[in-house]
Amino acid sequence: MHLLFIAIILILALIAIRISNKSGIPALLLFLTLGILFNFFGVNFKDYHLADKIANLSLMIIMFYGGFGTNWSMARPVAGPAITLASLGVVFTSIITGYFSYKFLGFDFYQAMLLGSVVGSTDYASVSNILVSKNLNLKYNTASLLEIESGSNDPTAYTLTIVFISIILKEKISIPLLIFKQIFFGIGLGFLMGYIFMKIIKTLKLSEDGLFSVFIAAVTLGTYSLCDFIGGNGYLALYILGIYIGNKEFTHKKEVVFFYDGVTNLVQIALFFLLGLLSDPTKIFHSLFYGFILMIFMLLIARPISVFLLLKVFKTKFKQNLLISIAGIRGAAAIAFAIMAVNSGANLGIDLFHIVFVICLFSSLIQGSLMPYLTRKLSMFDPNDTVLNTFNYYQIKSPFGFIISRIKKGSSWVDKRIKEINPHFDLIIAKIERDGKTIIPKGHTIIKEGDTLVIGGEMFFDESGKELEEIKLSNGHPWVNKYIKDLHINKTTLIVMIVRNNKEIIIPNGQAQLNENDRIVILKK
Repeated sequence: MHLLFIAIILILALIAIRISNKSGIPALLLFLTLGILFNFFGVNFKDYHLADKIANLSLMIIMFYGGFGTNWSMARPVAGPAITLASLGVVFTSIITGYFSYKFLGFDFYQAMLLGSVVGSTDYASVSNILVSKNLNLKYNTASLLEIESGSNDPTAYTLTIVFISIILKEKISIPLLIFKQIFFGIGLGFLMGYIFMKIIKTLKLSEDGLFSVFIAAVTLGTYSLCDFIGGNGYLALYILGIYIGNKEFTHKKEVVFFYDGVTNLVQIALFFLLGLLSDPTKIFHSLFYGFILMIFMLLIARPISVFLLLKVFKTKFKQNLLISIAGIRGAAAIAFAIMAVNSGANLGIDLFHIVFVICLFSSLIQGSLMPYLTRKLSMFDPNDTVLNTFNYYQIKSPFGFIISRIKKGSSWVDKRIKEINPHFDLIIAKIERDGKTIIPKGHTIIKEGDTLVIGGEMFFDESGKELEEIKLSNGHPWVNKYIKDLHINKTTLIVMIVRNNKEIIIPNGQAQLNENDRIVILKK
């Protein structure tokens, strides 16, 4: 029954995503509502210990993949303001919100500061989802700024949450030392593990399907655990690790993207559904006032003060700052940190969990709906926004693919201008690699012996998947040491590829000789 229950949740979540895409309602709000409905109809789940573990793992995956998907070429120009908002911005927003809760809502000072810390960061998934689903290309590189900020500010909120939980629990700790270790070990270990990762994959051959995803999952878990063990900020380490390896190029990158695209969506669904499932409708009603007031205060006062004050030094535009203020949506991290605070054993006089629930609910609904409208109202929409990507990006994320062709001695293309080749196919010579240098090809560019041509075109997807057959030429096979031109094969059969030593790809012609242990890929009609 448990598996059936999970299956029903996932199917309903997929329907919720479709509704979100058509209606513009934030998808995470629908997942939240889904959890509330299950709770309302009698699904009783109040295991905060299990919820804490799920939330922790979910946030680890979100943080890593948030960094992995960051295009540093686009992010570099706005790294200064983005990192400032992700660090000092979270501190300012948390303190201002906490002080308001203490002074005007009558909360205990340290519990008010804990609440401010829990909701101090913005949600990467919500911000990114709105930007992508609504095609919001923003002026002044604002989209990159928002994605960097929302993807990297959770570690700051986590550190502040840990600090105030420790104070409430009256633990004997050095707060300056705790903060130093969180930041220093988090950044240092993130870079170190990224460097080690890249070194390992250059020597360790993980050619078997799926093994690379297992390896990268192990590195992710190991990085967080090691950093947490030595007192560092594991989430910060994972974000740095993600940025480091996400901006490198390696063979299995496509596999990582496919794996984490699905897993990240799954854990985001799990987090918001979990928040709805843990909630109590009666307590939600009692927390509506506090949650709504705090959400409006953060939207109109705490977040704008932090943004306008900190970005003044970067001379950003007024309307840009206004949109950045509106984009401070609260989400996954706030949920995870609220569960962590409840599960910490701290004696809280406020219903922190349900207050955070209401804040996330209204934040997702109001701010998520306002962003597309205000983008156009403030004239911040840029139809000509530029995105910097790599050749590998388009092979991973689009049906466009690249192949290479090495110009050998005697090729009919040697000393020909590109405009003279005219292959009569829908292909483009995208670039030429010559003597370690890249040449941008034009019609008058002359092709030389030894050049490597990168050729682009639309990839083919075979829905039947039945025509190709792979055979291995074992010892004694009649084709071993034969040239393809000498083989007696059916006219409806074609050798399309030779895989040699499990790594070398050979495009065959009649002069190609077949060796023992070669893997031959054959197309049959």
